Amino acid sequence: MKQERIGIIMHGVTGRMGMNQHLIRSVLAIRDQGGVVLSDGTRLVPDPIIVGRNESKIEALAKAHGVTRFTTDLDAALANPDDTIFFDAASTQMRPALLRKAIDAGKHVYSEKPVSESLEEAIELAKHAKKAGVKNGIVHDKLDLPGLLKLRRLRDLGFFGKMLSVKGEFGYWVFTGDDLTPQRPSWNYRAEDGGGMISDMLCHWRYVLDNVIAPVKSVSCLGFTHIDSRLDEAGERFKATADDAAYATFLLDGPDGEIVAHINSSWCTRVRRDDLVTFQVDGTHGSAVAGLHKCVSQHRVNTPKPVWNPDQPQVMDFYEDWEEVPDNTVYDNGFKVQWEQFLRHVAEDAPWSYTLAEGAKGVQLAEAGYLSSKERRWVDLEDLGL
Repeated sequence: MKQERIGIIMHGVTGRMGMNQHLIRSVLAIRDQGGVVLSDGTRLVPDPIIVGRNESKIEALAKAHGVTRFTTDLDAALANPDDTIFFDAASTQMRPALLRKAIDAGKHVYSEKPVSESLEEAIELAKHAKKAGVKNGIVHDKLDLPGLLKLRRLRDLGFFGKMLSVKGEFGYWVFTGDDLTPQRPSWNYRAEDGGGMISDMLCHWRYVLDNVIAPVKSVSCLGFTHIDSRLDEAGERFKATADDAAYATFLLDGPDGEIVAHINSSWCTRVRRDDLVTFQVDGTHGSAVAGLHKCVSQHRVNTPKPVWNPDQPQVMDFYEDWEEVPDNTVYDNGFKVQWEQFLRHVAEDAPWSYTLAEGAKGVQLAEAGYLSSKERRWVDLEDLGL
């Protein structure tokens, strides 16, 4: 079988997400399986080069995972015509300039989200990529998780009837450093360094709601800094200036009328639910609850008839009338699936929906969320015209 190499410049993959999900579990996993099979049978095999500022760190990472190429010279990497894709998983503040530089070097670009901190910059970047004629993409990883794939399948099959509402819960307790080591880097809690729950998560909720339920058209959001100081990686106390929780209500443009969605996102909550993120969709014919991997449903014929009686302990088991939606297929890593889609898009113009224009929509929702929180009002989302 014919093989074809594709060179990928990978920036910012010494961090947790970039290293685990993008380098190891996606690009290297695709390489180790023999590449991505194109429509003509050719196997497209990724050949990554790791780029970073800390030479010893990137060298150690490369050697640990059988990557032969690494460098601290981004300009030299971008100048190499044998590498056609640039990927970025570094900080949001650096991202727009890095992507613009890669686009100007003629590279196809793929990046983590958010694409930028401002909507104006996100729109300009999407237009810049389109004008340059390069393929471009933003990670929409949650769309290829088994739980959400099952939820979307229920929607497409008409299981819900008229969809009425969505309830989402996301987050967990991130330790402050006073007792146990925090699970997330300290910059997440400093607005001046690009931190903030609204900025971090509303871009995710935009593409999840748009693609799994219905398009978002309006938002009312309250951002809050519940814990005002934490300890950083050196054990030094710092003032938390970013929102560590967001309580957002969205109006969706459903096929049978408006759908109300509410999602709580918090680094200051303790988990008592099936997963770190869950979405419940209620409709006239049925309801479903999805986590990252599992999805359970309850049709109207299986819906119990509880009666409110505060004088007696509850005897009904509200879990027993739900049925698990079967897998029916083999689900691969969601990040890896989208990498394969993007590689096919670059190599043979295969279908691809998750462009920088879609990334701008996520930034739009985050910006609207901050405005809503500041002014305590609903904010409508305008068509970006991209």
